Amino acid sequence: MSGTIAVLGLGEAGSALARDLVAAGAVVRGYDPAVSAGEGVVATGSEAEAAEGADLVLSVNSASAAVDALEAGLAGLNPGATWADLNTASPGTKRKLAGIAAEHGVPFADIAIMAPVPGRGLRVPMLATGVAAETVAEMLNTFGAAVEVMAGEAGLAAERKLLRSVFFKGMSAAVVEALTAARAAGCEDWLRKIIVDELTAATAPTVDRLVDGSIKHAVRRTSEMAAAAEMLGELDVRADVASAARDQLAHIADTQDCQQS
Repeated sequence: MSGTIAVLGLGEAGSALARDLVAAGAVVRGYDPAVSAGEGVVATGSEAEAAEGADLVLSVNSASAAVDALEAGLAGLNPGATWADLNTASPGTKRKLAGIAAEHGVPFADIAIMAPVPGRGLRVPMLATGVAAETVAEMLNTFGAAVEVMAGEAGLAAERKLLRSVFFKGMSAAVVEALTAARAAGCEDWLRKIIVDELTAATAPTVDRLVDGSIKHAVRRTSEMAAAAEMLGELDVRADVASAARDQLAHIADTQDCQQS
């Protein structure tokens, strides 16, 4: 296998991808202002230098640096080179990046990393959209990656990832807050078992029950979560999730009142 790939950002994700690409036979040019290039990665001094001679550039730094990285790297791109942004950025940011790339005649792909990279490396599930999605998937999959292509413009992959994050990260936050409160109350093991049992028993109807229950019992559950948030305060535990749930339920209840009036 052959091909030259630039990796911008050599943090946890970028370094793992770069390492696996090198192991698979790719020539990898890396740049990170704060992290040294790993074994087998050609170290460079800037985004533009990393992009020189690359067939594909993978931007794996941060959402806040994504636009600057693209603008800085453009000067080093060869004609026909492709840019793929793997940062966890908003769909709007991805569309902005695609627009900048299009203005310079650079094929662009929005790549969403759909699971943690540690332990998976290049085989982490990825979703690609945008004009260069097929090109990027074909090249990376040749080296052993797991990139799925979804038809549509840049930003759609990011949208899918972040919708998933609303659920997973929201659930994680609820579990952390609940167990912290249970620990303060002296019953962490009891609540942990309840959480495990509920997650283990979950089926398709579970989702319907959660949604329908919130709508049907919004008024009562608003009061319940207000009491829960008050209890967390008494336990000296932050009530971020409990308060958010209270406010969401109150909004649902108010919406129902407006529709009925």
